[in-house]
Amino acid sequence: MIDKINYLETKTERFPLVFTLNVMESIKKNMVQLRNGQSKDELDIKALKFFMTEAINEGIEIENEKLNEKRKAVTSKQVGRILTEVGLSGSANKIMNTISESIQTEETSKNAL
Repeated sequence: MIDKINYLETKTERFPLVFTLNVMESIKKNMVQLRNGQSKDELDIKALKFFMTEAINEGIEIENEKLNEKRKAVTSKQVGRILTEVGLSGSANKIMNTISESIQTEETSKNAL
């Protein structure tokens, strides 16, 4: 995986968005819990918010370590407001770009250049 940080931008703030092994592990572990007794539509919304919360908070942790900052993690409710402002299609595009850029191997990246 490539250590790539993208940003989800609202009118007032930029949120780092990453897709790492930590995010993948958390999603896999928690998707089973999300599936129990929920409709497909409900799962999609909860899964999206859960993914974005994990991806943004991982990005915040990485930036805090690199920049020696103390930015606070976002909550699921904050992520819901961020997604509402940015829009679901814009968020989905940003997610797909982040994932595809992160899972490229160094060999794939060199060939793309």
